[in-house]
Amino acid sequence: MTMPRFAAGDDPGASFPDLLRKLGIDPFPAAALRGEIGRIDSLRGTDTVIPHATTCLALTYDGGVVMAGDRRATMGNLISTRSVEKVVPADDLSGVAIAGTAGLAMEMIKLFQLQLEYYEKVEGQSLSLEGKANQLSMMVRSNMPAAMQGLSVVPLFAGFDPLVGRGRLWDFDITGGRYEERDFVAIGSGSTLASTVLRVGWRTNITREAAVELAARALWEASDADIATGGPDILRGIYPIVASIDSAGWNRVGDDALAAIFDTIMREVRSR
Repeated sequence: MTMPRFAAGDDPGASFPDLLRKLGIDPFPAAALRGEIGRIDSLRGTDTVIPHATTCLALTYDGGVVMAGDRRATMGNLISTRSVEKVVPADDLSGVAIAGTAGLAMEMIKLFQLQLEYYEKVEGQSLSLEGKANQLSMMVRSNMPAAMQGLSVVPLFAGFDPLVGRGRLWDFDITGGRYEERDFVAIGSGSTLASTVLRVGWRTNITREAAVELAARALWEASDADIATGGPDILRGIYPIVASIDSAGWNRVGDDALAAIFDTIMREVRSR
């Protein structure tokens, strides 16, 4: 192909689309645009199997934080899995939860855990809680190219900060921006519903037991109205992941305790 030549009065300028039009090439044909939209839709799970994780939340209580997340991953209008682990410990005093493209999120969590462990072994001490949030922010920022194609990962980070003696929590956006919240936060497709429950029920000096119950209620209400958020699966014995983090470290709430909490919630709903 020879290079095109233009006369002085026929210069297409600095616009590459205008250059293509001068050559008789449509830079944005309708068929191509439809194909690109279809490709993005397939990446989101219409044709290609790409599970997405949804609702997670965290709230502070008197002495630490509680993190919780449902267990459902969806693939378009289908349930991909009912038992995904969306909330995991990052290290002894912190935890991370994910919403977004499940596969990328799982790899991000593994790398994050590895980096925290590596730092501790090399430096002989743990990274500060705020430093951990900064590290996770940079990892989210590095995923920006994939996020622009619809494969976003939005984590939630929380933990106990021994420097200030209380629990702290952060949420993020797809550009890597991190935002510390003082009381509670929810992410994912059911976040609006869960946040409403947390806003009504959260108190400054809430106890750990009350915070665990409030987190369970928030997930219950989110799953009741959001199809991508899974509620307690009584038939299979699968319950959301709920854990507290305080000065003693990560403590996951057992399924027996969660079963009792959700049984109480269901009896209250039936009575209404």
